[in-house]
Order: sequence, then C-alpha cells, then structure tokens
Amino acid sequence: MALSKSKAFNEALKSIGIQTPMDVLRHLPRRYEDFTYSPARGLYQHKERVVLYGKLSGALPRPLRFSHRTLYRFTFETTSSFVFEIEAWNQTYLSHYLNTTDFFTLVGYFDAKRNKITLSKLLKGKVEKANSLKPIYSLPNNIQNHVFQALVKRSLLSLEHELKEVIPETYRQKYRLESRWNAYKYVHFPNSKEEIHQGMRVLKYEEALEFSLKNQLVRGENRALRKDWRRKIDRTLLERFIKSLPYPPTKDQRKAFQECLSDMDSERVMYRLLQGDVGTGKTLVAALCAFANHLRSEQTAIMAPTDTLARQHYENLKAIFEGTNVNLGLLVGAMSASEKHAVMRDLEDGTLDVVVGTHALFSKSVKYAYLGLAIIDEQHKFGVNQRTLLVGKGEHADLLMMSATPIPRTLTLTIYGDLDVSTLTEFPAGARDVSTTILPPESKKIDSLIEEALSSKHRIFVVVPQIEGGEEAETSVLRVAEEYKKRYPGKITMMHGKMDEESKEVATLAFKTGLCPILVATSLIEVGIDVKAANTMIVYSPTHFSLSSLHQLRGRIGRDGSKAHFIMAYKKGSAETEDEEKLKILLESNDGFRIAEEDLRLRGPGEIVGTKQSGLPDFLTLNIIDDFKIFECARDDATEILSRQNAYENEAILQEVTKEDTPFLLP
Repeated sequence: MALSKSKAFNEALKSIGIQTPMDVLRHLPRRYEDFTYSPARGLYQHKERVVLYGKLSGALPRPLRFSHRTLYRFTFETTSSFVFEIEAWNQTYLSHYLNTTDFFTLVGYFDAKRNKITLSKLLKGKVEKANSLKPIYSLPNNIQNHVFQALVKRSLLSLEHELKEVIPETYRQKYRLESRWNAYKYVHFPNSKEEIHQGMRVLKYEEALEFSLKNQLVRGENRALRKDWRRKIDRTLLERFIKSLPYPPTKDQRKAFQECLSDMDSERVMYRLLQGDVGTGKTLVAALCAFANHLRSEQTAIMAPTDTLARQHYENLKAIFEGTNVNLGLLVGAMSASEKHAVMRDLEDGTLDVVVGTHALFSKSVKYAYLGLAIIDEQHKFGVNQRTLLVGKGEHADLLMMSATPIPRTLTLTIYGDLDVSTLTEFPAGARDVSTTILPPESKKIDSLIEEALSSKHRIFVVVPQIEGGEEAETSVLRVAEEYKKRYPGKITMMHGKMDEESKEVATLAFKTGLCPILVATSLIEVGIDVKAANTMIVYSPTHFSLSSLHQLRGRIGRDGSKAHFIMAYKKGSAETEDEEKLKILLESNDGFRIAEEDLRLRGPGEIVGTKQSGLPDFLTLNIIDDFKIFECARDDATEILSRQNAYENEAILQEVTKEDTPFLLP
C-alpha cells in the first residue's frame, strides 16, 4: 500500500526501507530535542545545555563578519528577570527573525568562563509541556521532520486495533510491559522521558527475545546436523607438519586449533568463530585446519571479502604449504576467463586441495569434488545467504569463521549463541611497540616521523576517511594524495574503493616493494594489506572513524617488531568533546576487547554495526553493552519458551521468528 499520493515521497521512504505503516513505526527517532525549560537562575554549569523563555533586551544586533563566519551578539532577558549575553555563529536567519516585541524560546550552551550563552536554536513563542520532547528522525533530504511525524501519527492510528502482541502474556506481566501499540505511541509522541523509557523497554525486550529465539533455533539446527563418514585426522602427520613450520604456534593458536580439530573429528558439523586482534595469527590457525582437512582427503575453501586479501592469503599459504603435497589454487574476479575455468576444472575433479578466493567461490558454476571445510575471513562482510551457499557446496562441510574485531568477553555467549568461539590474544612476534599520539595536522613532528621511516626503509600509511571528502581538505583522499605528491614526489601511491582491482594490485605491489613507500588510502586497508615493513601511520580526520576501525588500522603497523608510530592528525577543539574523549581511549589502551566495548557503548542503538564493521548483528533498538541485562533475561526466556513450544501464548512470537521474510539477525 502506498504511504502517500506523492511518488517521489514514497520513493524517498523506500530508499531507507520504509514501505508499510509498520515500517514507519519501526523507524524510531534517532534522538529527542528537549525543550523542557531550565530552572530559573543566573548561573549554570559550564557547557550546560539551557532552555530559556524571554525576549531580547536592548537594540537589535547587527551581524559581525569574519572571513566565512558570521556572528550575532545580543542580550536576552528571561521572564524571571535574569539577563544573559548571547553569541550566535553562522545563523543568518536571525537578521529577519529577531525583534524586541516577541517572546522566544532560546536553546544554548552556557559558557561559565565568559558568562555567555552560545545559541543553538531560537523559536518564537512558548513550547507547551506536551510538546517539550521533539523526536528527530534520520530522513532523506526531501522529507522534513514534521512531515514524517504526521505520517507516523497516521500510521499509528491505522494500526491501533491491528497491532497484535508478540511478547507472550506471561513475560509482559513478569516485566510489567506496556502494550506494543502504547510502546510505539510513547516512543514517537512522548509526554515525558519516563514514557520514552517505558516504550523502549517493550521494543528492546521484544527485539532481544526474537533474536535469542532465532539464535537458539539456529544453534539447535546446527547441532542436529551430522556429517557423513569421514576419515580421522592423522595426528602424527599433523604434528610433523607443525614442527616443519618456520615458527612455532603460540599457546593461543595451539588451543584454538585443538578446539577446531576436536570439532572436525566429531560427528556434528563445526560452526566455530575464531576472533582476535589484527596480527594475532588467525591465518596460521586457518592453515593448520586446512592441512588437517587435507589429511582426511577433503577440500578446503577459504573466502575473503576482497581480491587483495584473497591474494594475500594465497601468498601466505603458498609459503606455509611449501614442501607438502597440498595443491593450492586462487579464484578471484580479476582473473581471466581461461584462468578461472582452469581453477574450476581442478576443483571439480579434485586436483586442488585448497582454494582461496572471494565471493566467486560460491557462484553456481563452481563445483567441488569433496568440500569438507569452509573458512570465511572477516565473516561479518558476508551475508548469511552467502555463507550458507558456500557450506552447501559440501555435504555438511565444517565451517570456521574469522573476525579481527574482538567482541567483549561478557557478550560472546549471548551474541554468538549459535557458534562456538575461540579467541586469540597473544601476538606471535611478542607484544608490538606502537606509540599512539594525537598531533595537529600541520605539526612538523609528523614530517620528521615520515622522514625517519623513509630513511630506515620502512613504509608509511596515510589514511583518510573519504574519497571525495567534504569541505575540509583533510577528509578527501584525493586532495591529501595530491598534497603528499608535492611534498614527496615519486614516493606516493594511492588506493580507494572506486579503483578497479588491477589498479589496487599495482598500488599494493608498489607499496610492498618500496617503489612507492607512502600509501595514501581510505580505510579499505583496514582489511587486507599486510606489509611487515610498515611502521608509521597517519590518520587524518580520525573522529570520522569508529574506535574499532582506528584500532584495526593501528594493528597494520609494527608487525616486524620495530618501534612504530600511530598518529591521529587532529586539532583539539575542532570537534565535539565526546569525539576527543573517544580518541583518548586509544591513547590509554591497546586492548582490543576494551576498545570494542567502549566503541559499542559510544555508538549506541542503531549503530552497533554502525559502519557495518563490528561483526555484530544490526539491532534497531538495542545497545548490547547498556542493555546486556535485557539480553540475559531474553536469552533465559527464549530457552523456557522453546522447552514448551506448544503453549498457545507462545505462538505469535514463534511465528514471527520462523517466518521466511524475517531478517536473519545472526552475526
């Protein structure tokens, strides 16, 4: 059903996944603008947000112009007779909006040091208490907030008698939850913060319960799968191979591999996640599993999200399997048709024992003689359907998924309830010596560190958040690359997502060989560029990245054991205070688990995958750190529901989580 008579309006909504009245209700406010008036007093805390009611006193202000900025200064007197000096930057509408006769609602931030208020917003008239919490939505540019809110109201009324309860009555009573319809009403049209809280309790618990039920159902299905007969893995030959490696595995790697080996030798299909920081040696564990699978005469497919990472794995595995009878192949999109055909022929007739590739590995034309193990690197970058397609190419093939984003320990059981988890924390070369600093972009210290790295034949990463960038030059990889080419002619190569695979390969080779020792790139180097000689990284506009991404990037340097430098090029005061606090966490800690936890806490609901790079499910309402107790309750309740599936009151939620069009929320 069309939500509006306007085709353009409907298309804009469709672009953010809204096509039905229920979709409208599920599109929750990203924040609330609070117009609750501040207590009447002459002084407030420094940087405190204040909402005042009053009028201008004195003459109307004239704009003061500074380069590209405009400043208005005026005096504001509240109805309680407190007078404040106001500063308003770049709010040109004030020239025709301000007057000395109307009363205004003023929103701003108090500067206790200068005894002034910096204006954030000015509204004519008084805001009634019933409208003091204004929902703000993330919307396409051509849909205004108030227009969408009117659509929310219509949708809510149209579903008043049709919105069925999903949460079983037992648990609604147990947790004193409002009805589902009231929950949406409270969240979209709150009269108080308490109503928002009560509405969100319902929606969070409902989402956590659905997730937990689906998680446990899938885990049950996984555990019910039984392999066909397989040869036992010869431990003597395996140990001989491990002893032949140029370096012994760490205790962590040994433990993780033994867990995988136990799964592979069991009757049930392996569903295991291997997680660990960049540089903890997940590739070696994968190689050991592939060799063990080879010893039982079965094929292994190793899937990576990019051609670059697939080629890197291929080169690493070639070195690891040198001197063995393992036949290794590569299958990526950039290969010629004849090269692909040769690899596919060798896979189908069993000539190849191990194949490394991208999504090409699960295309219909690829057939395996006897696929026994699928290994998926950076597993969160692949959809569940893709993973299922790859595993489906073998008769109940074992599955090992790898992720370089550590998940906080307390969350593993709840979030990865359908998987067994192995964790790597040790670095094979010992602890890396990486110093982390914040320096202004124009700092001479950055230049001296680059010169130092160049003179010692090391490599330098320069990371920029966007390809084109916005108004700021330091957010554009193209502009930063041009600047660096002027400063270091003949030493720069560039890489970003819009380049074709061949150009990326050329840039990677130039960087690895030292032909161009400085690589200016976007964050795509977070996954796939393994250059041991890299010991310096400069990240411009670091507040544009998540904490986890910054930590991942930092893991790309210092891997040869030499002193390394991670520089966040950032001018203090150029962003919000919370962004500065975020960067400080990286100065204080190199613990991937702690950083992952802080990152999840900072990004909040709706952005858990945020950048889609955390390896976690994408929740609509839940923050898996702050709402962990809700998860625990929902997990226990899901177990209880599944133990008595025939109970009538559980029908609605079981139908919800088993219907085909329900998004698969598992990581």
